[in-house]
Amino acid sequence: MGLFSSIQRELTYISTLRRTNEWIKDLSPESTTLLPDHWESICDQNNPRPAIIFEGKTWTYGQLDGRANLYAHWAISIGLKTGDVVALFMQNRPDYLAAWYGLAKVGVIVALINHNLQGPSLLHCITIAKSKAAIIGFELADLWASVDGQLPDVSIWSSGGVLPHSNDLDRALNAQSNKRPSRAYREMLLAKDPCLYVYTSGTTGNPKAACLSHARTQALSRSFIAATKSGPNDRVYCPLPIYHATGGICAVGLAFNTGATLLLRRRFSATQFWDDIVDQECTIFAYIGEMFRYLVSAPIHPKERSHKLKSCFGNGLRQDVWARAQERFKIPLIVEFYGSTEGNVGMANIDGKLGAVGRIPSYLKKKFNVELVRFDFEHEKPLRNEDGFCERCGVDEVGEAIGRIDDDNIRARFDGYANDRAGSDKKLLRDVFEYGDLWFRTGDLLRQDKLGYFYFVDRIGDTYRWKSENVSTNEVGEVLCMFPGIDQANVYGVDVPHTDGRAGMAVILASELLDLEALSTYVRSELPGFAVPVFLRFQPEMDITGTFKYRKLELVNEGFNPSQIHDPIVWMNPDTQLYEPLTAQVYDAIQSGHIRF
Repeated sequence: MGLFSSIQRELTYISTLRRTNEWIKDLSPESTTLLPDHWESICDQNNPRPAIIFEGKTWTYGQLDGRANLYAHWAISIGLKTGDVVALFMQNRPDYLAAWYGLAKVGVIVALINHNLQGPSLLHCITIAKSKAAIIGFELADLWASVDGQLPDVSIWSSGGVLPHSNDLDRALNAQSNKRPSRAYREMLLAKDPCLYVYTSGTTGNPKAACLSHARTQALSRSFIAATKSGPNDRVYCPLPIYHATGGICAVGLAFNTGATLLLRRRFSATQFWDDIVDQECTIFAYIGEMFRYLVSAPIHPKERSHKLKSCFGNGLRQDVWARAQERFKIPLIVEFYGSTEGNVGMANIDGKLGAVGRIPSYLKKKFNVELVRFDFEHEKPLRNEDGFCERCGVDEVGEAIGRIDDDNIRARFDGYANDRAGSDKKLLRDVFEYGDLWFRTGDLLRQDKLGYFYFVDRIGDTYRWKSENVSTNEVGEVLCMFPGIDQANVYGVDVPHTDGRAGMAVILASELLDLEALSTYVRSELPGFAVPVFLRFQPEMDITGTFKYRKLELVNEGFNPSQIHDPIVWMNPDTQLYEPLTAQVYDAIQSGHIRF
């Protein structure tokens, strides 16, 4: 890189960082300005402008605010109070946003439930939040049936149709006023108080409800405005699930904070993506890495270079897919970022450096709270030296990313998980570089090059990523072991060609011959689709460590090649939805990409 290019890189970085800081400089944990205060102001300023376009219908900012007011008055009418929690279980649609925005107007916390969940996972997410009420989209009737009748203390309201044993939310909303409720309902709150619960699988166990304060929600919603160069004339395309922060807060906020228009889709479709982008004249879109994999694997679309895109942002974009996407689609700027819903470590690659998830140049290091520390891979924790302190990684050395906790700084706070003190404490690292300091453990391995660019390496522990979701090996193992005949299950992720993330695989120890058809039906009914193991390997005994932990590294490295593994292996055929023997012919078809998941 020449001198001119280096200077241009630094100028781009500094100017974008300055503009980002301008967007969030007014945010403070002790502020009395809450998210609904700011969004009401936005709706007033942009009243007649289109806020959301969804399935051919346009909602103006005024209409969105009016709809949100109905939800606010409904909450009051059923006796919900400031600090109460409502679980929201609904697919993408404008009412999803109107619901949580409206409930926030009266100080009600909304738990955004993954709309793929069912059974025990769904039940857990509603109960861990201590929900007083739940809003259920009628389109999720089949999934809801798996927990119907198991929440006697939760008031159930269905939207878009009436479910069994539920109240009619649409009828109740029609009886409410669309005028703004008094601000007195939220006047006792500060910006550090909870606004939303957004679920993350963490590293073990069931999903955890990450607390997002009003200040943090506002900060996330403004984080990518400068980096994507967005403004009021942009049209922001969001095909991502809006129960996740990337779609539901970052993409939505990028549009709303600037008075732009959000093009919301119910779900992502690779075949319709470029028609939507071009026909709707979209200029920015939000992505996850899995989305790009589908796009580059799809046949050439006649419109894929006829777009008006100026940028996109997201995370999880694998470097090889990134290079192919840049060359094929000619998107001017891809802003890959690193961060977690609950974490205090966040960064963005604002100049499009291939493969990087962010950058902190050496001359600005003191302005950030991020460090990489040397890692003990055997015991899965940061290394300590003879003085008991952690050590910073060198250039290109892989280590765990940690973030210094500062309760007075919006970006450096850690508000923990709802009603889960133990889970929150596990994310804390004390006495790191000096006695008394406190840091947040990301659970991720990164490396940083000499120019300050960070690169994601892998996740630590018992979580792997598949279908753009984090999968807890412990949770999947527990479900498998509840099936008759399975005594033990060791779950892990394996690399599969032509996919992002790792596919679920489990070593099974069974005391009897298993009914594979019944097992197939069982795992699909008890687990979200992304958590269903793709491969099962049957062994006569488990390989364990001296401390009685399952060995996984060797299993991960062995993969699922039936010509090299003598144990029987079955695979979940995506066409039949059944576990079937994994033959050499099937393995070759997976390797070549003729079979896809």
